[in-house]
Amino acid sequence: MTASPEDIERAAAVLRAGGLVAFPTETVYGLGADAVNPAAVRRVFEVKGRPATHPLIVHLGSAAALDRWAVDVPPAARLLAEACWPGPLTMLLRRSPSVPDVVTGGRDTVGLRVPAHPLALALLERFGGGVAAPSANRFGRVSPTTAADVQADLGSDVDLVLDGGPCQVGVESTIVDLTGAEPEVLRPGGVSFERLEEVLGRPVGLWLGDRDVAAPGTLPAHYAPAARVEVLDDVSAVAERAAQLLVTGRRVAVLAPVALAGLPDGVVELEPAGGPESYARVLYGRLRQADRLGVEVVLAVPPERVGVGVAVRDRLIRAAAAGRAAPGHGSST
Repeated sequence: MTASPEDIERAAAVLRAGGLVAFPTETVYGLGADAVNPAAVRRVFEVKGRPATHPLIVHLGSAAALDRWAVDVPPAARLLAEACWPGPLTMLLRRSPSVPDVVTGGRDTVGLRVPAHPLALALLERFGGGVAAPSANRFGRVSPTTAADVQADLGSDVDLVLDGGPCQVGVESTIVDLTGAEPEVLRPGGVSFERLEEVLGRPVGLWLGDRDVAAPGTLPAHYAPAARVEVLDDVSAVAERAAQLLVTGRRVAVLAPVALAGLPDGVVELEPAGGPESYARVLYGRLRQADRLGVEVVLAVPPERVGVGVAVRDRLIRAAAAGRAAPGHGSST
């Protein structure tokens, strides 16, 4: 943690004055505003270019604040808060009447979480309130996992950036909807299905896009670099696909858990991402590296579908969908 106590005090003062602070969490860096200051929250949407109907997550300093922000809190939420907070879990709950509409996109639910990063917790404690924060990047693009990523994306549009080093999880929090009869994951993330089911003692469903939901990060096209992403589960198909793209003059990179043999000359081999946890930690950094290298297509072999590997696969699929929507330029939003 490189930020000083003086930096934290200054950041809290910026939030109280209605400013924007980028701060590290264990997942990605967030772009924070005082959650009860509608003007400050609206500025978050403006800076990101985020649709006003796409709600924000409110970050809390501890689970003790839960009942100030949510009503009709079910027993499942208490269990998950005790077991998983601080941590990469966001719970979607019925909102308190005091939560501003701008935070929730006008919906009757609110996403809440307690981050597991010492700097984020120190800021929340010093500030003394909830901080509404999406990822600290332009909407639809690759989330930032270092302070340098934030500066590169947002520059002077953010009033202060707290540098807490690289994020340790590397992909966003799991979002679980607890407003229905059964818990349902709306976005896979840093807390696995296995862990949720262990805590709750029952199966947890996965939202399949079959109904409207009000939660961050649930758009089909999202988390996109400038390069187009193609997801290939069949490792044996990577070399052939790379050769096809190279013939058309495309600059191609490969991202995989391990080094792949037999790739054609001219392919940019990004450093192997490793197993699910390592892959999650380096994913966004590798995609940003590909953009810096001028890569036009990233061929991505996802990790195993276990633990946080489910979230990595989810992000790669959404990045690929963004590339199909706007070839060569990631998300158009």
